[in-house]
This record gives sequence, structure tokens and C-alpha cells, in this order.
Amino acid sequence: MGKNAVEVRLTEEFSRKHPVFPVSLVKPYFQTGEDKFPSRKKTYTPQDIVEVENSPGHVKNITKARKIRLNGEDQKKYLVIFKNKTADKDRWLAKDAIPDGNLHLRRLIASSRAE
Repeated sequence: MGKNAVEVRLTEEFSRKHPVFPVSLVKPYFQTGEDKFPSRKKTYTPQDIVEVENSPGHVKNITKARKIRLNGEDQKKYLVIFKNKTADKDRWLAKDAIPDGNLHLRRLIASSRAE
């Protein structure tokens, strides 16, 4: 290697990466063991907040309705958008599974009549 590049040994998970890097990207590694700093407090990362799937949150809007056949029976499902949630949290739910479902379904029906 030249004076501006260094070759590193990569682990198996990075085996497809090129092992030569410019010197400007490489920093020396210094081990900071407990023997060097015995009074240092250990840091812990907080655990992720787990959302309970049974209570997805407050309903923002119901935008669509569809009929699906489930176990030989037609069922109506509604696309529910929740407040302060991303689009991947939107769910197709049955009428009885929607919090305050009657109120939001009346709005959906009224908006579809206006169109």
C-alpha cells in the first residue's frame, strides 16, 4: 500500500466490501478498559418503546371501504388512519374494531355522498 491508503481485515459480514481505504478515513483504536478507568460509569442504551398492537391510537380518518370474503362470508373493512402515526401503521379494520367507529363511519358516508 502507498502512504495514502491502508488495507484492513474485514469480518465475514463485510467480505464483499473493498478492503482498501484512504488514510483520512482511518482512526487509531484505543481500548478503554475498566482497568484504566475504574470509576467510569457504564452507559446503557434505553430499550425501544414497544407499541401495544391492540391499542393503535386515536383515529384520524377513515378513507376507504372494501368488501372481502373471509371464510366464505363477505365482510366490510375500512382503511383507518391513526393520528401521529406513519402510513405503515394504517390498518384495514372491521367496524367493531375501530375506536369511535360510528362517528368516523358517519363522516366517511357523508363525504362519499357529497362526491
